[in-house]
Amino acid sequence: MSRIACFAALLLASLLALGSAGGAMAQGVEVTQLAAPDAFTTPGRATGLPPTLWAGASAETIKTVLPLLAAKPLSPAAAALARRILATGAPGPEGAGRDPLMAATRANALMFQGDPKAAAATLVRAPGLDRSSDLARAAAETALLTGDEARACRIGDALTVGRDETYWLKLRTYCQAIAGQTAQAQLTFELVQAQVKDPVFTRLMGAKLSGVGNPGAASLRNGVDLALSHSLGLDLGAAKPSAAVAAALAGDPTEPKFDALMASPEFGELAGQVASGRPATSGAYMAAMSAPSTEGPKGAAPARAQTVTLLVTSLDAETSTADLDRLAVSTLPEGKAPLGRNLALEMSARRKLVGQTALLALWTCAEAGPSGLAAGDRIRIVRALDAVGLDRDARAFVLEGLASLK
Repeated sequence: MSRIACFAALLLASLLALGSAGGAMAQGVEVTQLAAPDAFTTPGRATGLPPTLWAGASAETIKTVLPLLAAKPLSPAAAALARRILATGAPGPEGAGRDPLMAATRANALMFQGDPKAAAATLVRAPGLDRSSDLARAAAETALLTGDEARACRIGDALTVGRDETYWLKLRTYCQAIAGQTAQAQLTFELVQAQVKDPVFTRLMGAKLSGVGNPGAASLRNGVDLALSHSLGLDLGAAKPSAAVAAALAGDPTEPKFDALMASPEFGELAGQVASGRPATSGAYMAAMSAPSTEGPKGAAPARAQTVTLLVTSLDAETSTADLDRLAVSTLPEGKAPLGRNLALEMSARRKLVGQTALLALWTCAEAGPSGLAAGDRIRIVRALDAVGLDRDARAFVLEGLASLK
């Protein structure tokens, strides 16, 4: 082989090796850039909370609490806290972030607690929609509740598992009907009727397909019902909506507004300090402890005054030694949450685990329901939220508690 031929062969081998290395490097970069987001990374909206929200949080806790938030109504202050942490874009707890069911449950909880737009946003980049019926249903529902019927139909068409489930047959019937595919829609509609007895859907879809007759009252059980009732021109205001549909009809969630006027006049000054974000002074809140009770330990104030005092004290209000003496004789009992959870709440707050603390607080809130927390539980929650920097939420819980004492 001549020198020129040898040189050409060496040059060609070098170029091929360089190309292979470059391709591998490019491939490595591409994989990094296209890594699928976890169940909590994509934000629903701006919340002001950091991307370290879930640092140190437990996968077991989040798997326990999220289904509660997707099914149980909360008080206004608790619902606002739930929306805030669930809409935050932050890597999830280890062991939960890659679970498609967690992504679906996060979106369902946001829908149920009043923020379907944020729920839809969290699933915009969700991988595996075609391979998980639960995840796909959450995405389809958020699309329907936010008026994006085309996306809902695309999600249903792309699904490769669970296509014969009742929900997907109903959605497919509707999508075929609005696409003008009347014959296909009629066949799918018959499959629905053969699978389940649903007189409401039968009435509405029957009217949609025939174009004649009285469809009757609107139904707002879910996104499919909402889309179908709206397409028929029915009066949506006359129907009782589910929590998620009600939130969609209401628009963007309104944060609860608590002010001094909501509290009893005797605590007005105190509520004003809490609402304004100023530290509560000992003179303002200890005045509530000035009337000793005739029951319990000597010097103990009536239960209502004790509740007010301990609520505000939990915000690290200014206290003197005499104030501590007054607090020490308080007879206000513990709340209803189990001791172990209360200890976990306290320890999480001490370790500054923001997401874990919020989840434990919301666990107790979900069990208490919309009527509100027991005073002892509310006081512990306020203390914990304030300790991890969720000051705005802590004050909302205090003001909500003061308002309930009117």
